[in-house]
Amino acid sequence: MAKYDATAYLRLSYTADQSEESDSITNQKKLVEDFVAAHPDITLVNERVDDGYSGVLFDRPAFQEMMQDITQGTINCVIVKDLSRLGREYIETGRYLRQIFPAYGVRFIAINDGIDTANEHNGDDLNISLKNLLNDTYCRDISVKTRSALLSKRKNGEYVGACPVYGYRKDQENKNQLVIDEDTARVVRDIFRRRIDGASAKRIADELNRLGIPSPLAYKISRGLPHPKKGYADSQKAQWSAHTVLRILQDETYTGVLLQGKQSTHNHKIKDIIEKPAEEWIRTENAHAPIIRKQDFELVQKIMGLDTRTAPDGDAVYLFSGILICRSCGGRMTRKTNTVKGKKYIYYHCPTGKKHGCEHPTMLREDELTACVLESLQAHIRNVVSLEKLLDSISEEQINQELIAGFKSQIAENEVQLEKAMQFKAALYENFVSGFLDKKEYRDLKNQYTTQIEQRREAIESLRKEMEQASANTNDRLRWTQHFKEFSTMTSLDRRAVITLIQCIHVEGKNNLKITFRYQLEYQQAKARLETTKEAV
Repeated sequence: MAKYDATAYLRLSYTADQSEESDSITNQKKLVEDFVAAHPDITLVNERVDDGYSGVLFDRPAFQEMMQDITQGTINCVIVKDLSRLGREYIETGRYLRQIFPAYGVRFIAINDGIDTANEHNGDDLNISLKNLLNDTYCRDISVKTRSALLSKRKNGEYVGACPVYGYRKDQENKNQLVIDEDTARVVRDIFRRRIDGASAKRIADELNRLGIPSPLAYKISRGLPHPKKGYADSQKAQWSAHTVLRILQDETYTGVLLQGKQSTHNHKIKDIIEKPAEEWIRTENAHAPIIRKQDFELVQKIMGLDTRTAPDGDAVYLFSGILICRSCGGRMTRKTNTVKGKKYIYYHCPTGKKHGCEHPTMLREDELTACVLESLQAHIRNVVSLEKLLDSISEEQINQELIAGFKSQIAENEVQLEKAMQFKAALYENFVSGFLDKKEYRDLKNQYTTQIEQRREAIESLRKEMEQASANTNDRLRWTQHFKEFSTMTSLDRRAVITLIQCIHVEGKNNLKITFRYQLEYQQAKARLETTKEAV
């Protein structure tokens, strides 16, 4: 009687209900052991376990280890609970049973299916083919149902991911709801604060490593939490890196927004990841408690969109980086340091210069520029605070009526201009046919009016949305003033104040700066409201 050295191959799919004892790894193992005990010609050499792997694909780690045992001649028998444990894709499963296993002289046994290739009758080819086809059909059906269920949950604003973003965890009572993990949320808040204060991503990462704060991967591993198996680690030591910090700074999840469905696959057999366009993502506002205020998140995105040059040591972003613009050529001015007779001079200049087309390049000493901007900013803050106090005395109803009237007026004007543009466009073809316009003139004017029509329609839509918001959010009308009030006691200028309160600074000459503050439109509207009220009185 032939002797066989066997491996028990055990698999539990990630889609399986692990509460079902019949499919548990423990139960599969007991079934194989009992079978081997009843067959003295078989010696159980080892077991290979793929816990949490689909049967569709065959790149499972334990399965590959088993195949290595086969090619090395360590085993010549494979035992499984049933055929579906080996695989659910009927073509590939059939290839292993009909080609690969026979080529290496491997006996295959599926206990519950009564399949034993050592017994010609029990290894009936038709029987195996039918079971393979049923397993494949089952897998396809499960895939369709799973995709449909996940899509429904995403549209309902339920979290369906396996690994919550750093700073959050799954609610113990509802796994589809994210809740704040305070141990890591404070780190996230600190990262945003440091970035607003001017620290570079590299500087933030270095400081977190210096303080011994575990990186997202290290934290999840230490707590036994689910974590990505690929691509999350920044190094073998799982330390913080600039890339990790930037990923956190760009993640809108921290504002309470849930973005899901960013990726997909072709089907249950082809698992190549497909990146979906942003317009197809499923977005849910206020899906969970925010860690970062929306205005702070938006501020950080603006900061990262600027030319944020850092000092050579990478510690911090320069004070006016990305903010200072040469009015003559439109180029962003850069910071330079010169040393003359041992004394260091720091200044900003236009890098374009006269040689490259700037007609009026300007140089500004950093200390003088800082003093000027600080003085202007302090004065503007005082104006904002005073304006807010005066507007507090005006009734909300009156303000609401004035705002809505202003929006209606702007909408009406845009509608008039839209109608004119549409009429002019409609008359173009007739003028072309009549010979008043040549072909080039006709095309140019058509494109021009098409652009005007689109712009007017977009403007009308935007104004209508603003009017609706103005009508609904009367209590939030002066919320923008809080950004300035926060710095009302400021005595020195830092990066955070510059980025938070200033849109840009145009340099028209050495002694001529034009500062555009953030929320300039809101400020002008508030002033106009106040003037209108005074006139009415």
